[in-house]
Amino acid sequence: MGADQIRRWESGALAHAVNDPFGQGPLPWFRGSELYFDDTGHVVPWYVDPAVTPGRVPRARSSGPLTADDVHRQIKGFASTGAVAPGEAIDFHITVDPPQQFSVDVYRIGHYAGDGASKITTSPRLSGIVQPPPLTADRTVSCHHWWLSWRLQVPSYWSVGAYVAVLTTVDGYRSHIPFTVRDDQPADLLLLLPDITWQAYNLYPEDGRTGASLYHAWDEEGRLLGERDAAITVSFDRPYAGAGLPLHVGHAYDFIRWAERYGYDLAYADTRDLHAGRVDPTRYRGLVFPGHDEYWSAPMRRTVERARDHGTSLVFLSANTMYWQVELGPSPSGVEDRLLTCRKRRGPGRPSLWREVDRPEQQLLGIQYAGRVPDPAPLVVRNATHWLWDSTGAAENDELDGLVAGEADRYFPRTQLPEHRDRILLAHSPYLDSEGAKRHQETSLYRAPSGALVFASGTFAWSPALDRPGHVDERVQRATANLLDRICKRD
Repeated sequence: MGADQIRRWESGALAHAVNDPFGQGPLPWFRGSELYFDDTGHVVPWYVDPAVTPGRVPRARSSGPLTADDVHRQIKGFASTGAVAPGEAIDFHITVDPPQQFSVDVYRIGHYAGDGASKITTSPRLSGIVQPPPLTADRTVSCHHWWLSWRLQVPSYWSVGAYVAVLTTVDGYRSHIPFTVRDDQPADLLLLLPDITWQAYNLYPEDGRTGASLYHAWDEEGRLLGERDAAITVSFDRPYAGAGLPLHVGHAYDFIRWAERYGYDLAYADTRDLHAGRVDPTRYRGLVFPGHDEYWSAPMRRTVERARDHGTSLVFLSANTMYWQVELGPSPSGVEDRLLTCRKRRGPGRPSLWREVDRPEQQLLGIQYAGRVPDPAPLVVRNATHWLWDSTGAAENDELDGLVAGEADRYFPRTQLPEHRDRILLAHSPYLDSEGAKRHQETSLYRAPSGALVFASGTFAWSPALDRPGHVDERVQRATANLLDRICKRD
């Protein structure tokens, strides 16, 4: 089928090409180069495949599982909660069309000798049904009325971590549901998976008429509308668009594979856990925010600021962090934190940008969002004698190719800085914005009065440089290890 015969929303790629040049990243069950089409009709690979020669169109897989889509809904699903503790249950709500049997393989993300994940368990063969169509109200799409399909009782011996339920029908269609297993055992580092931001970008169903995110919706003719006409409230009670994995999930998985390979002591939680007070971040030496973490509630920010002031270090490995202020509310059935609301610049009430309510991100991060980076640019090293750059081989003004990409942060001189004992900028990198104007990115590190370190990479490309095939940079790996070792007080 040619590109001119495929409507853009049938591609399964539109929701995954908003502004993240790294997409989801390679996963062990996505080793082939399936064909997808972006909203201009061009063929794009599902992920950046280093085996594909640049400039050549990748070949489609001739065999193996097929990716379900949001138009035909061959198999799609969501979980009743984002995170669950060992010994608790998690419910999966799944639709299968046409009705047929399916199974669920549960993987845990990790290094696993380079495999990237390990299969932990498999469900019995399950009977699939066609669930009712999603309900919509004022652009909010919800599937909270779907019947329960499978309940997983998480064994007490399971390791905490990031998990993916892989749904596969008898006739070979596949989709995914991410979830987290957390506990309250002590650890050096607490990894926060940005499920609130994941949901903000979720365009499910990506069908040309029903789906909506905080960025997009459709008009009656199937044209994609922008933020002004997008949803104000989105629901966690629905699958993720396309293959069922969130837009920015690859950033988190890159960090997890790298950190587990080198034996860092990690605990796991979702940002909704942080919002709801289900985790006490002061119990950890450091909090790690591994990926694009753009949407923050007021309770999230208060909790993280208290942790910093208590002495817990903060590590922000992406850019555009804590940009929008959001609220979480209950589902129609009363389940807490299943609706995400962000009015952005529409309607009455307080503005939603943190910097517009006189609480700019820089007061926590040390830098803040500057804009998009249309073409990757080098990250230019500054203050190369600082301990962060020890043993990296990086010298002053060295250029780390492609390490400023996607979106970038910088220091704003007219914006108040957080209280600090000392502060340093570790990169100052020029790039051109979409209008051709000269901009710059910066990487920041400061020490709070409590002694906590607060690091902000200021670029989307930092986490992929840790363990993404085709993007690994050993200098970034060593610099990140220098930072985490100091936070964890390793010798």
